[in-house]
Amino acid sequence: MPSQDLFWTRLAPKYAQSPVSDIPAYEQSLMRTRSYLHAQDTVLEIGCGTGSTALRLNDAVEKIVATDFAEGMIRIAQDKARAANVENVDFRIADAALDGFSDGSFDAVLAFNLLHLLQDLEGTLDRVHSVLKPGGVLISKTVCLGGSIVLPMAIKAMQLVGKAPYVSIFTPDHLQAALLWAGFEILETGNHNKGTRGHFIVARKI
Repeated sequence: MPSQDLFWTRLAPKYAQSPVSDIPAYEQSLMRTRSYLHAQDTVLEIGCGTGSTALRLNDAVEKIVATDFAEGMIRIAQDKARAANVENVDFRIADAALDGFSDGSFDAVLAFNLLHLLQDLEGTLDRVHSVLKPGGVLISKTVCLGGSIVLPMAIKAMQLVGKAPYVSIFTPDHLQAALLWAGFEILETGNHNKGTRGHFIVARKI
């Protein structure tokens, strides 16, 4: 299997051209996310991909630092920001360890379609808790495959031939328990995509 950063860098051009599979659900997630953001906020997005969500939300906050560990994703995101004349989104290469970010420096952290791809979920949640200001929020939408038998088996088969990345298998309850353990309180949960396992969560640092 190729390294994770190489896997996603190779995928970046195709990923950038892929349409949103469920536009109403995506818009619902954006609307709920906006309701927790403020004009003066400094926001961190981890796993930003090619930057579509950060560029949709940039007008809701003062600044977004949008990160991804795949260089190919960030190159495309930067090109999109320049084409749109967006100046308050800083796209940069960084992994989920969040090295280089100071504790208590962000009002919100966004993690969309990411947490199930992490090999150290608990470690990442600890770091997110650290970089948030007191009362800051983590907003995520995460694929939860726990309880399924067929999908994990299919993913494993694809991984063997380099067609799928690392995927962590957990349930929404497991994810919420991990957030509580990391020092968050759950403010909101929901499934905006009907018939899928995408789980939307807003959690506040306590």
